[in-house]
Amino acid sequence: MEKSIFKYILRYSKSQQLFLLCVILAFYPFLFITLDLPKIIVNRAIKPGGDGGPFDVPIFGFEIPLDVSQVAYLLILSFSYLALVFITGGFKYYISVFKGRLGERLLRRLRYQLYSRILRFPTPHFKKISQGELIPMITAEVEPLGGFIGIAFADPMFFGGQLVLIISYIMLQDPILGLAAVALIPIQGYIIPRLQKKVNALGKQRVQNVRRLADHLGETVSGIDEIHANNAAKLELSRFTDRLGTIYDIRYEIYQRKFFIKFLNNFIDKLTPFFFFSIGGYLVIHGDLTVGALVAVLNAYKDLASPWKELLIWYQQKEDVRIKYEQVVEQFAPQGIL
Repeated sequence: MEKSIFKYILRYSKSQQLFLLCVILAFYPFLFITLDLPKIIVNRAIKPGGDGGPFDVPIFGFEIPLDVSQVAYLLILSFSYLALVFITGGFKYYISVFKGRLGERLLRRLRYQLYSRILRFPTPHFKKISQGELIPMITAEVEPLGGFIGIAFADPMFFGGQLVLIISYIMLQDPILGLAAVALIPIQGYIIPRLQKKVNALGKQRVQNVRRLADHLGETVSGIDEIHANNAAKLELSRFTDRLGTIYDIRYEIYQRKFFIKFLNNFIDKLTPFFFFSIGGYLVIHGDLTVGALVAVLNAYKDLASPWKELLIWYQQKEDVRIKYEQVVEQFAPQGIL
């Protein structure tokens, strides 16, 4: 089997991944118009005392004149915004369903391959490994792989592209606000992965200890007669308690580190609007920025937080899945496999 999870994904789903990337590219123009339309509505359609047309509707840099009343112009833009929300939501729905289906298909293939490898294990190897280890690996431990396989290439493209598009749009409105929007992203990009690295190492320890716990349970069930004959129940209970304590300590440390990362992310996310309100408000007061542009920037930044968080989640999943995949492949590649 492939040593890397990404090589495995490309081997069995390259064409589906390329199709998904094409759908994502088609999504970006609609996203850009959705970002720009609120500014047009505020600056052009909502003007007290406005007279009749013609009004210009900007589409991809082209001005299309419409000889309508101001109210009709406002309704046209508002319904256009509603249609764009429906279209972008439809894209997201289709992409999400496609990713889920793709992940489940490859998860089915992976489980089939692992089971076929068990049938090819050399007989002496079954003395070194217990069913308490094999069963969780094929059922529970590879389950997260299915969720990641569908997003392995799509999410960096989908959310990374949104991130670049939104930042570019904010830069077009005002370079200073654009710099304020991206000022803290490098800090998050440097600190968060390093904090997450320790969480991933603890996750690996947890998986190993849960396997030992399952192995201990299997030994207890299969050797219950010997335990009763030797009056070893208290000894086995003591060993089991020790394993439970180890897993508890690891999980507690994971919670502490994971929620500190979440706290740090939330603080940085709320710090950027402070720059927008203060700097953007100053520019509006001095006439260097329109109210519509500031509204558009605030709306764009609201949309910016989601793809950035999704990229961080994707990185965390990638590291967790990479560890799980490598451990599973190692366990299912014994010496002398038939």
